[in-house]
Amino acid sequence: MSTNAGVMWSERTWEEIPADLGAVARAAILPVGATEQHGPHLGCGMDFVLADLLTREVSKHVGVPVLPVLPYGCSLGHSRRWPGTIALDPVLLTTLCSQIGTQAYASGVRRLFIINSHVTNAAPLRCALENLRATHDDMMVALINTAHVSERVRKAHFQDAEDWHANRAETALMQAVAPSLVREKRIADADDEDRTQGLVFSHPVNRTSLNGVTGQPSAATKAEGEELFRWMVEDLAALICRGLSEEPPLQHSYNESAFANGS
Repeated sequence: MSTNAGVMWSERTWEEIPADLGAVARAAILPVGATEQHGPHLGCGMDFVLADLLTREVSKHVGVPVLPVLPYGCSLGHSRRWPGTIALDPVLLTTLCSQIGTQAYASGVRRLFIINSHVTNAAPLRCALENLRATHDDMMVALINTAHVSERVRKAHFQDAEDWHANRAETALMQAVAPSLVREKRIADADDEDRTQGLVFSHPVNRTSLNGVTGQPSAATKAEGEELFRWMVEDLAALICRGLSEEPPLQHSYNESAFANGS
């Protein structure tokens, strides 16, 4: 399915939303990002801006309504060394997304695609997924991390660092889709090495980076970002299209005990 414009939940009325959902197997998209430092060369909204722009573009192709982007995430690992980070603790993020999902369910959503653009949101969002599918027996929830949407997208993100942040890929993406977030004059000296290789413990960014960056933003180009964003749109749209027709392999109720019927 392709639409000329994405379907934005916030722009639809209560009379229109049921038909919007009915046209796409009662699916909705929840973009989740973060507000956090992204080195000396990228704006602090990079993650949520990417989630918002990506899901808006995907909605143009698949017609699935997009819920308002969540601009805050679990960014505690960035410490307080650099100004700009507004972090939620993981329990709060889990609770928040669980409640958003429950309210979306009440509006008719039965397939929820959580699109996450910030790495350390993954664990609390997975917990929200667990809460939602245990609470709502007929709701399916997918958690898709934007940097892992496909192998070609994953390879592009990890090409300059394993523990990447504000790196070549993220810089290129912002050059392509949100240039107002980029400080071009600061890119050349923003590179910083990945110091996490071989470590046993997971350390906060203030103990692994000199400037909040891990990777080589100096290698980024707008053309590279345009290509990467196109891949992300194509591959995420394809995943969501598959999800619109997917059914559980078995139809057993979550609340049904195997002992109740002797099976």
